[in-house]
Amino acid sequence: MTHADVDATRTAYDDMAQLYTDFVRGHLATQPFDRAVLGAFAELLRADESGPVADLGCGPGRIAAHLVSLDVPTFGMDLSPRMIELARAEYPGLRFEVGSMEELTIEDGALAGLVAWYSIIHLPPERVPHVLREFHRVLRTGGHALLAFQAADAADTVLGFDHKVTRAYRWSPDRLAELSREAGFTVIARMVCARRPDERFDSGYLMLAKVADPVR
Repeated sequence: MTHADVDATRTAYDDMAQLYTDFVRGHLATQPFDRAVLGAFAELLRADESGPVADLGCGPGRIAAHLVSLDVPTFGMDLSPRMIELARAEYPGLRFEVGSMEELTIEDGALAGLVAWYSIIHLPPERVPHVLREFHRVLRTGGHALLAFQAADAADTVLGFDHKVTRAYRWSPDRLAELSREAGFTVIARMVCARRPDERFDSGYLMLAKVADPVR
């Protein structure tokens, strides 16, 4: 089923793709906590020595490229064809493809890891549980997922906000962790970083694992 908001998100990012790419270029170099979280994620995956990693909602490819620089074999997927075009131009040696995290064309257990870096934020909250189950499905047992998102302050809260590109939602880490556990994941780490002067919201991170006997 195609939702109207999916078409709106695709069109919005197609229209803003070049501006967005220019805006985030080099941004990771200024974000020590982002690099630390991605570094920990990469270390977990390298220790396991197994399988590909997907950057879902990859945009212009900067997170996938960073993970590859950390010796993690990563490919990117995004809803926006224009974003994928720019990612391929920016990182010609890497794999990028158009696709939706709501309808992943990835076999069960095919991935060692996946990252959704501020990409679940455009999903209406009622569709997030399905996406988390999709994430769980495509990860192999022992695999890891990393979610980054704008954080809401109060527990069990989901708040809509103007993302400037298109409609978005920020989540309390507690609520997103609860939904992740319901999808079958074990939450192994969570972090919230206070917003910087040039940011509007705190940043939230969840590190998840697919284990044989999840702790709920």
